[in-house]
Amino acid sequence: MSSEEVMDTKAVFTALYDVCEENAAFFSGATKGQSGDAAQRLVDAMTIIQEHARSLEPVISGFAAIYHHFDFDPHVPANGYRSLVKVVRCCLLHIIHKGRYISSNRRSIFFRASHNASEMEAYCSALCQLRALLYLAQRLLHDNSHGNLFFQEESGLSQSFLREYASMHKGCFYGRCVGFQFTPAIRPCLQSIAISLVAFGDNYKKHQSGIGVAASSFLTSGKYAIDPELRGQEYERITQNLDVHFWKTFWNVTETEVLSSLVSLTATTVKVNRALSVPPVAFDLPLAADPTRTVTLCPPAAHLGPGPVQMRLISHELREGQDSEKLLALCRSEGGPITISLGLKTKRSPPSPWLVLHFHGGGFVAQTSKSHEPYLRSWSHDLNAPVLSVDYSLAPEAPFPRALEECFYAYCWAIKNHNLLGWTGERVCLAGDSAGGNLCVTVSMRAAAHGVRMPDGIVAAYPATLLTVYASPSRLLSLMDPLLPLSVLSRCLSAYAGTDPQVEKQVEKVSTLSMVKRDASLLLRDFKQGASNWIHSLLDRGSADAVRKSVSEASLTSPHVDPPVPHEGSEYSLEKGTLRSQTCQDLGTHTNSTASNVQKNANHLSTTTANHNSIPDITMTPESKPEDVSFYLCKEVDPSMSEIFSSVAIPPPGGEEDPERPCEFPEGFEPLRSEQLAEMNVQSSPIVRNPYMSPLLAPDNMLKGLPPVHIVACHLDPMLDDSVMFAKRLQNIGQPVTLCVVDDLPHGFLSLSQLSRETREAANVCMERIKDVFTMKDPPPEMRKHRKLEQTNPKPSATKRDHTRLSEVTALEEEEGLSVTGGASVVEEAGLTGFYTPTNAEAEKILA
Repeated sequence: MSSEEVMDTKAVFTALYDVCEENAAFFSGATKGQSGDAAQRLVDAMTIIQEHARSLEPVISGFAAIYHHFDFDPHVPANGYRSLVKVVRCCLLHIIHKGRYISSNRRSIFFRASHNASEMEAYCSALCQLRALLYLAQRLLHDNSHGNLFFQEESGLSQSFLREYASMHKGCFYGRCVGFQFTPAIRPCLQSIAISLVAFGDNYKKHQSGIGVAASSFLTSGKYAIDPELRGQEYERITQNLDVHFWKTFWNVTETEVLSSLVSLTATTVKVNRALSVPPVAFDLPLAADPTRTVTLCPPAAHLGPGPVQMRLISHELREGQDSEKLLALCRSEGGPITISLGLKTKRSPPSPWLVLHFHGGGFVAQTSKSHEPYLRSWSHDLNAPVLSVDYSLAPEAPFPRALEECFYAYCWAIKNHNLLGWTGERVCLAGDSAGGNLCVTVSMRAAAHGVRMPDGIVAAYPATLLTVYASPSRLLSLMDPLLPLSVLSRCLSAYAGTDPQVEKQVEKVSTLSMVKRDASLLLRDFKQGASNWIHSLLDRGSADAVRKSVSEASLTSPHVDPPVPHEGSEYSLEKGTLRSQTCQDLGTHTNSTASNVQKNANHLSTTTANHNSIPDITMTPESKPEDVSFYLCKEVDPSMSEIFSSVAIPPPGGEEDPERPCEFPEGFEPLRSEQLAEMNVQSSPIVRNPYMSPLLAPDNMLKGLPPVHIVACHLDPMLDDSVMFAKRLQNIGQPVTLCVVDDLPHGFLSLSQLSRETREAANVCMERIKDVFTMKDPPPEMRKHRKLEQTNPKPSATKRDHTRLSEVTALEEEEGLSVTGGASVVEEAGLTGFYTPTNAEAEKILA
């Protein structure tokens, strides 16, 4: 750690001690009188904050000395340890800002002592939980091999983390402190999402209609907007208890015709936006190594039997082939007007040499291309290329490998039918976010196994590359992340793995037009009920305890489930009763196979002809051995570095742990505990280690055939370590890869691209990476070196520390309690800047 970083860390803690001691001394003399109770609360909060800070200071300094060893390379300073330190620092700066506000306004007649006491108590609780996370991070540092971010077992420390997550208090991160670590521009949106989610959960399963739930939620959201503590408590209850079907329903609210139409009003206009349904028909593709030979591609059949694959074609310009009779015959109605330009006088542009094949995110369980339309329209306009987005089947009704099969089939179909898409067939880029990023990689791996043409590149935004429950420092952030709590993430992954205990339930897509007729008769009744509930809650604030139990008792015990999707009879239907669990059964009988069998299968496929359609089942792919995966093999650690690491890392406290009541924290410290344990029924299954499900665990010989990979990750994303370690693996085996990390934005920023300048510019970074795939013949040397992440408004070295500290604190003070430090800086080429540029005079004044 440089001397400037040491001084900066000391300056932050010194400022914290000063403001807390000064306020504690002032309010100690004001504990009597009307505001005596609030004054005592402020004194207690300031005292506890100082206690936590004194324990945190050496830990923060220790991590700052070693976390650069876990970076992808010196030009991309990002890993989970850095993120944890950044979040703790951000919390400290919020407390400093709040303490300075209190010092400046405590004598005013308008000073709200009780409100400010609640604010300080919330951040005090957050600091306590962050202290616990840093202890767990020190355990990871102790138990992991050098340079590895993941604890490579589902037992031991990974199981300890799950146990701690289930019992630790999380409500403080969803109430007053929601999204405190992110950029100020995005925090109001996260507050709105939290309020909407809690209100939606309050009415979930109380009404029979989707619109009814939304209407009643709107009317009952007021109590959660004015009571942050209630909101945090209910948010914690929901994330800990409601099953994957609730999240599926909530995330699909944006699929409704009303909301999607409103979003379309602000999105880029396109001339082609058609939903397609491609029938499940086998076809042939030439082999990449020998075009005179072909391989037969069979339609998806896992779990549900053969069925059509749904896609959406988006094009800014109407191009040749996009209005052909053959393509129009594949169009499926969505209940809205046709959005394709037709007519003899319509100008048709020539086919584009580029095509973006997109796989959407949503945890493998929710959303469709409709939710991602805004940024897909922008990409089509800016790239001047058509975008084909695949609406793959979702878990838990269609677990692994159904989505992968459909995405691979769509990729091959697009290559075969490029003339229908307004594409010349020249260059194709796979792009996806989160779960879609996983599918981009695994589709390419399957293309290599089949021997067909490979995509020209992959652009994966915050991809999920490891679907196990292995602990990592960035995954510790899931304790506080409002969009990706660990309990929700584990439910989604269990559903995709086919181990979800409620997979037999069927959930209707909210976007279907059939809901409108059903909802119409119930809308007035729901509005009346919602209004009544809202008025009652405002008048009866004294019954808060009863209100707080609404989700855990009423919602969770309701026998009502969403109506099932009607299965239309078709020529594609097959008997599906025994297909659901076959994947896990097949894999379980092949876990002892060797990795050499994978290469044999690939070699066998390369000689396949058109009349050969017996492609090995990807569920039979054996899991990798440690010696086949490069990141399991660590280099020798320098003895001097080993001593530095051991000074930060800590072993389990108290020696041998009691299996009944294991101790994870040093004596004298205990994090805040939740009133109700989270349901963390994570079932271990060998299928999650399948290379086609967790590509980070794929053997080197399966990754060496991948095209250039461009990863765009988030510094504060619980899945950051997935991106860093996957980029390291590709780099270690000589594969072209770039890693760009955006600061201060949450997981899923692409879906929020219309809400702020920072998210739009981050989405443009992804678009620029796609353009790189299309315009570069081979990755130049500078792509492999990676572009450095610049700090906001860098200054000369003499005053760099002072400008950084001043800009962080001042950004907070611009908006009381609603701001986050540092701005949203990403790679300098994107042109992102911070919110505040201090002058030299101001910096000197702060130093004085």
